[in-house]
Amino acid sequence: MRVMGLDVGTKTVGVAISDELGWTAQGLTTIKINEEENELGFEKIGEIIKEHGVGKIVVGLPKNMNGTIGPRGEACQYYASELERLYGLPVVLWDERLTTMAAERVLLEADVSRKKRKKVIDKMAASLILQGFLDSKL
Repeated sequence: MRVMGLDVGTKTVGVAISDELGWTAQGLTTIKINEEENELGFEKIGEIIKEHGVGKIVVGLPKNMNGTIGPRGEACQYYASELERLYGLPVVLWDERLTTMAAERVLLEADVSRKKRKKVIDKMAASLILQGFLDSKL
């Protein structure tokens, strides 16, 4: 069973997927969304679930540094509950504090250009979220 990791933003959703054994996470794609228009990418996520045989979804939960949940975190909680409702799969909320910053740091250290970083940062953040979850299960 594969696990899908999601980094949900206001304009994009980074998607990562685990290997069959649930040991490693790989960035898969970035889905463009529009929160204001209620275009949240659920159809594309459904296609990925079918195509890859996903059995569980991990959604990054951005908490404030003091552990509280702000408006962005509430939006991610809503997103997770909609995924659970639509696809009937278990959805886990995973503390994602600083994952986007960590992804940015990795890309900077790899000397990836700003233009290329912008294209891959969300799926890399999704990979870090998913890998953190997978590592916690070992």
